[in-house]
Amino acid sequence: MLIPLLRRFLRPMRGLLAGVVVFQAIQAVANLYLPSLNADIIDEGVATGDIGRVLTLGGLMLGVTLIQVAAAVAAAWFGARTAMLVGRDVRLALFRRVGSFSSREMGAFGAPSLITRSTNDVQQVQMLVLMSCVMLVPTPILAIGGVVFAVHEDPGLSWVIAVAVPIMLAAVLLVTSRMRPHFERLQVRIDTINRVLREQLTGMRVIRAFVREPQETARFADANAAVTESALRAGRLFAFVFPLVTLVLNVSSVAVIWFGAARVEDGSLQVGSLIAFLSYLVQILMAVMMASLLALMLPRAAVSAGRIDEVLRTEPTVLPPATAVVPEEPSGVVELRGATFAYPGAERPVLRDVSFTAEPGRTTAVVGSTGSGKTTLVGLIPRLVDVTAGAVLMDGVDVRELAPAHLWSRVGLVEQKAFLFSGTVASNLRYGRPEATEQELWAALEIAQAADFVRALPDRLEAPVSQGGTNLSGGQRQRLSIARALVARPQVYLFDDAFSALDTATDARLRAALAREVAGATVIVVAQRIATVLDADLIIVLEDGRVIGQGTHTELMATCPEYAEIVASQALPEEQLA
Repeated sequence: MLIPLLRRFLRPMRGLLAGVVVFQAIQAVANLYLPSLNADIIDEGVATGDIGRVLTLGGLMLGVTLIQVAAAVAAAWFGARTAMLVGRDVRLALFRRVGSFSSREMGAFGAPSLITRSTNDVQQVQMLVLMSCVMLVPTPILAIGGVVFAVHEDPGLSWVIAVAVPIMLAAVLLVTSRMRPHFERLQVRIDTINRVLREQLTGMRVIRAFVREPQETARFADANAAVTESALRAGRLFAFVFPLVTLVLNVSSVAVIWFGAARVEDGSLQVGSLIAFLSYLVQILMAVMMASLLALMLPRAAVSAGRIDEVLRTEPTVLPPATAVVPEEPSGVVELRGATFAYPGAERPVLRDVSFTAEPGRTTAVVGSTGSGKTTLVGLIPRLVDVTAGAVLMDGVDVRELAPAHLWSRVGLVEQKAFLFSGTVASNLRYGRPEATEQELWAALEIAQAADFVRALPDRLEAPVSQGGTNLSGGQRQRLSIARALVARPQVYLFDDAFSALDTATDARLRAALAREVAGATVIVVAQRIATVLDADLIIVLEDGRVIGQGTHTELMATCPEYAEIVASQALPEEQLA
């Protein structure tokens, strides 16, 4: 997967890559020319006592060195820019693909794994691109050019190169082939440690409430030890590379000096040529070592590329229609016709043959025991997931045929677990409608029973909100989420147990104010508390994913024993049941 991924994201960088190739080639050629100049200085200047020749060749050598340095700086700049842009584009592609995922794909990958793939895995690929720009381009030029120049200096010593290079390549390839499995395990274990850490940070209050700090510390220590073990195994293998390279380099250098000295003594080789040959041998072996280092990075980058490609190749199950339909007179009528939803491989559907109609100006409530499918049902309307059978319609049009932006702009969803973004109170309220005025924000806060506590904040609407709204209480977050939906002015309101964190008095005031504000809209309420839905125009009772009762509170009390049982379990006052 590594090559296709790089080909895809490097294609727009052709200009930068051309700059890398040109400047790295200039640097490599200059590097190859320097030992030859050094040999000429020794043989033609130092040996003969010709100071003028030494100065002339020394000046030329200085000029070539300056060109080499300038080319190296330029190549490094082009290479670094290429790598950073590739990293940027891969992260953006991942973000866009993950943003298109439905709840099904998000659950399949999991948030910790997606975070690791968007950060650590992208960093591995980005580092490979950078090191390739620095090492890959000059390596073949230095290796091949070094062999040519070395043989030109003295063919009699070329056998040293023929022996040293294969030994070094064989040693490095042996180590590299054994590192890939360790890197695969390492990336998976990084996912695990991210998941454990995320759970512990999110559930810190629960951990402390049940005095589970020692056990959670031990669980993190196990995950941390697993990552350490994988990293150490890969590191131990990697540690063999430098001693092997150093050993081959030093033995080869000794061989060149040993056998070259004899050739100098019999007059078949000059001292300068011997030194140049030794320099070329070092360059050749260093080029092989650079290629080896790059080869050592390949296994981990290949694993990371495979994980990135897995996300990019995953097609979302909720897809926009090829030709979007726009209703002529949208009013907000929501209809479910035999709606069924099942997860892939599940033994039975979460929802089965659910049918009802929610109309504007009427409140439709959905009640049922835990696990009956209430939240899944609500998720079908804004296409958080798509039905596997049947249909969900809005104004007579299947929601799968509506443009996603059009559908979402008409639906206001308030979930049980209220989520706020880092920013301010105002920025969160304007999330669905950025052009909303300050007066509209306060009006929404009044209806949501949140105006009093917002006025009490030091900066009121500009009061800071931390990530997830953790600097606010659960009830405050829930009321701000309701106000955010009101500011957006949708035609359909979906309240997924959105009043659960409110006390009874606040719940009653909010529902009374809400009834006046959304009188012309379609309201669908999922609730655990029967008191919240007593006045609903239509109550849907779910049990094990099926509709077992529909009607008003009075009708259901007479015709649906399961509903009556739920009411009895909550011990509502007699005046509420009347």
